[in-house]
Amino acid sequence: METTITKGLPQGLCCEPFLWNIEYNSLLTFKYTNHTKTVAFVEDLVIMIKAKSIREAESIANVELSKISAWTVNNKIRFNEHKSKVMLMTRKRKKKEI
Repeated sequence: METTITKGLPQGLCCEPFLWNIEYNSLLTFKYTNHTKTVAFVEDLVIMIKAKSIREAESIANVELSKISAWTVNNKIRFNEHKSKVMLMTRKRKKKEI
Protein backbone atom coordinates (compact mmCIF):
# COMPACT_ATOMS: atom_id res chain seq x y z
CA MET A 1 0.00 0.00 0.00
CA GLU A 2 1.33 3.43 -0.93
CA THR A 3 0.24 6.64 0.80
CA THR A 4 0.93 10.25 -0.03
CA ILE A 5 1.67 12.36 3.03
CA THR A 6 -0.04 15.72 2.77
CA LYS A 7 0.51 17.11 6.27
CA GLY A 8 3.47 17.18 8.60
CA LEU A 9 3.92 17.70 12.30
CA PRO A 10 4.75 21.04 13.89
CA GLN A 11 7.97 21.79 15.76
CA GLY A 12 10.13 19.47 13.69
CA LEU A 13 9.27 16.08 15.15
CA CYS A 14 12.16 13.78 14.29
CA CYS A 15 10.26 10.50 13.81
CA GLU A 16 7.08 9.40 12.14
CA PRO A 17 3.83 10.10 14.06
CA PHE A 18 2.98 6.40 14.38
CA LEU A 19 6.36 5.54 15.91
CA TRP A 20 6.21 8.56 18.21
CA ASN A 21 2.73 7.52 19.42
CA ILE A 22 4.02 4.08 20.34
CA GLU A 23 7.00 5.51 22.19
CA TYR A 24 5.11 8.34 23.89
CA ASN A 25 2.28 6.05 25.00
CA SER A 26 4.64 4.27 27.39
CA LEU A 27 5.29 7.62 29.10
CA LEU A 28 1.58 8.39 29.39
CA THR A 29 0.70 5.01 30.89
CA PHE A 30 3.15 5.13 33.80
CA LYS A 31 1.89 4.34 37.28
CA TYR A 32 1.69 7.95 38.42
CA THR A 33 0.44 8.87 41.90
CA ASN A 34 -3.26 9.56 42.42
CA HIS A 35 -2.37 13.25 42.63
CA THR A 36 -0.94 13.34 39.10
CA LYS A 37 -2.55 13.66 35.70
CA THR A 38 -0.78 13.86 32.34
CA VAL A 39 -2.05 15.41 29.13
CA ALA A 40 -0.21 15.17 25.82
CA PHE A 41 -0.62 16.93 22.49
CA VAL A 42 1.72 16.13 19.61
CA GLU A 43 5.12 16.46 21.30
CA ASP A 44 4.02 18.54 24.28
CA LEU A 45 3.39 17.08 27.72
CA VAL A 46 1.60 18.65 30.68
CA ILE A 47 1.98 17.14 34.13
CA MET A 48 -0.64 18.35 36.60
CA ILE A 49 -0.22 17.68 40.31
CA LYS A 50 -2.88 18.31 42.93
CA ALA A 51 -1.65 18.77 46.49
CA LYS A 52 -2.59 20.47 49.74
CA SER A 53 0.63 22.48 49.99
CA ILE A 54 3.46 23.70 47.83
CA ARG A 55 5.86 21.43 49.69
CA GLU A 56 3.66 18.37 48.98
CA ALA A 57 3.31 19.35 45.30
CA GLU A 58 7.07 19.75 45.06
CA SER A 59 7.65 16.33 46.61
CA ILE A 60 5.17 14.61 44.27
CA ALA A 61 6.61 16.46 41.27
CA ASN A 62 10.12 15.29 42.13
CA VAL A 63 8.95 11.66 42.28
CA GLU A 64 7.11 11.92 38.96
CA LEU A 65 9.93 13.80 37.23
CA SER A 66 12.45 11.17 38.32
CA LYS A 67 10.27 8.53 36.60
CA ILE A 68 10.11 10.65 33.46
CA SER A 69 13.85 11.30 33.58
CA ALA A 70 14.55 7.56 33.73
CA TRP A 71 12.14 7.05 30.81
CA THR A 72 14.01 9.62 28.70
CA VAL A 73 17.35 7.90 29.37
CA ASN A 74 15.93 4.45 28.54
CA ASN A 75 14.33 5.74 25.33
CA LYS A 76 17.21 8.03 24.32
CA ILE A 77 14.93 11.06 24.23
CA ARG A 78 15.69 14.54 25.53
CA PHE A 79 13.22 17.23 26.47
CA ASN A 80 14.17 20.82 25.77
CA GLU A 81 14.95 22.25 29.20
CA HIS A 82 14.59 25.81 27.91
CA LYS A 83 11.00 25.17 26.82
CA SER A 84 10.04 23.36 30.03
CA LYS A 85 8.06 25.46 32.51
CA VAL A 86 6.58 25.13 35.98
CA MET A 87 3.40 26.99 36.92
CA LEU A 88 1.83 27.16 40.36
CA MET A 89 -1.93 27.45 40.35
CA THR A 90 -3.87 27.92 43.56
CA ARG A 91 -7.40 28.58 44.74
CA LYS A 92 -6.19 31.01 47.36
CA ARG A 93 -7.12 34.59 46.52
CA LYS A 94 -5.01 37.56 47.33
CA LYS A 95 -6.56 40.02 49.74
CA LYS A 96 -7.65 43.22 48.11
CA GLU A 97 -5.61 46.20 49.12
CA ILE A 98 -7.63 49.17 50.31
